[in-house]
Amino acid sequence: MTTIRRFCCNDLLRFASVNLDHLTETFNMSFYMTYLARWPDYFHVAEAPGNRIMGYIMGKVEGQGESWHGHVTAVTVAPEYRRQQLAKKLMNLLEEISDKIDKAFFVDLFVRASNTPAIKMYEKLGYVVYRRVLRYYSGEEDGLDMRKALSRDVEKKSVIPLKRPVTPDELEYD
Repeated sequence: MTTIRRFCCNDLLRFASVNLDHLTETFNMSFYMTYLARWPDYFHVAEAPGNRIMGYIMGKVEGQGESWHGHVTAVTVAPEYRRQQLAKKLMNLLEEISDKIDKAFFVDLFVRASNTPAIKMYEKLGYVVYRRVLRYYSGEEDGLDMRKALSRDVEKKSVIPLKRPVTPDELEYD
């Protein structure tokens, strides 16, 4: 049976194998610690019997006014646990927290333009491509900014696609 629980400090020493996928962005330890300290509600792990980490989601809440939103910084599932809807469960949890607790207008994420399986999964979850970000990944590969409107965005304004691509320096960061 899979257990989904909050990520804790000890997990930082146990989740490296999940990050081995070439499409998973990895960060330095202080980056993970910052998320764990600032946005603990947005950092969860899926654990198999025997305490093996199957996958995790890491995110945050940011923005102002109608740009107040949940953000998926990373979601990944180890290859041997894929196709069991774990990513969907983790995404639903982050969306629920963004919607019900933080009253966000939308959830967004960035995905490599070449990562077709992930894009299709996000589309099945109700995400749309909001904009293309040129050379987002290491100054080489384009990223897609995908969004899903939440209940507070009644008119779905947050997911109306932009007509032109943007560059990374045009993005707003909190």
